[in-house]
Amino acid sequence: MSYRIGSGVDFHQMVEGRDLWIGGVKIPHHKGSLGHSDADVLLHAICDAILGALCLGDIGYHFPDTDNTFKNIDSKILLQKTQDLIASKNYEVVNIDSTLCLQAPKIAPYISHMQKAIADILQLDISDVSIKATTTEKMGFVGREEGLVAYATVLLKQKSQ
Repeated sequence: MSYRIGSGVDFHQMVEGRDLWIGGVKIPHHKGSLGHSDADVLLHAICDAILGALCLGDIGYHFPDTDNTFKNIDSKILLQKTQDLIASKNYEVVNIDSTLCLQAPKIAPYISHMQKAIADILQLDISDVSIKATTTEKMGFVGREEGLVAYATVLLKQKSQ
């Protein structure tokens, strides 16, 4: 059985007038993520980690911000398309470990919902989707609530033939 590891990272600005989507869940907050799609920083980092594990490029290559097809798209659709791509290469996700860096809002109440959304798309058990969060102790652009960051690591395995 062949295993592959990938890592992903994504950054988005936080601005007034946008919804805040993280891990496929809309979170009430006075600021949201700015981006071509719904700007779901966690799902984008996970997509990049999955794509990187198989040397398939990155999210910008597959879903470019120059293509209006992806304008305001739900990032759960991008994750599903990424899942379909690795399945066509005969791979599946084993588990995900991720970390969100944001000063506010507190996301602990939403983590189980994020885990479920991600697990459902990737056909995983919720216990295979780790989501952690931290602040930057009010330092830098994250601490000033100007942006947020997500890191993800995934393990893929080749399906039995």
